[in-house]
Amino acid sequence: MVTSRRRTKPGVLIADDDVQIRRLLARYLASEGFEVWTAENGEEALYLASLHQPDLIVLDLAMPVMDGFTALNRLREWFKAPVIILSATDQEREKVRALDLGADDYMTKPFGPAELAARVRASLRRADRLATADERDGAVVETGEIVVDLGARVVKRNAEEVHLTRTEYDLLRMLATNPNKVLTHRQLLQGVWGPEYGEETEYLRTFIKQLRRKLETDPSRPRHILTEPGVGYRFATPEA
Repeated sequence: MVTSRRRTKPGVLIADDDVQIRRLLARYLASEGFEVWTAENGEEALYLASLHQPDLIVLDLAMPVMDGFTALNRLREWFKAPVIILSATDQEREKVRALDLGADDYMTKPFGPAELAARVRASLRRADRLATADERDGAVVETGEIVVDLGARVVKRNAEEVHLTRTEYDLLRMLATNPNKVLTHRQLLQGVWGPEYGEETEYLRTFIKQLRRKLETDPSRPRHILTEPGVGYRFATPEA
């Protein structure tokens, strides 16, 4: 985890307009060994995120002054660490919108603080694991017009750099480093999001759609990121 200041324990920012939820989550996460800051709206969350550079943000969607969608969109202009979304609704449309904007995980209220703490730890482990892998692996994966520079975490299409969210890149990385191999939904979910995952196939649908939109010449007829119906996905190379 990369932060702008030295800390002896990971820092988590909780943004929620419900004071009881803020206090409950802050107390529990502090008891679990986290340094915690709280915000009551999206505007305050942006300020505290820039001030403290937390390792992870827990962000509610329905907040006054600035809602979670707007705050997430603004955060992803510069904040690279994980963001877990909280919402009182289980509508898939909201989940997809949040994931499209760069959220790493999504939790529907009500939930227990122990579950949130587990999700926080999983997201932080994943961020550390992938950062270490990229530092170790300086290889370049190239197929047709797509180039994935693993060391620099840079993706290009037709020699032009393509902006990917952190999770989009992590998913592409797993696919591209296993060329022409079918990776199951569970393999991808656990490889990108962590061992606690396996059934959240809507995550994959959302991010695969985004990757195709950004990388395929015709997203409706992909040549590289292919679906294996009922099984998973594979990254096809020209020689295959």
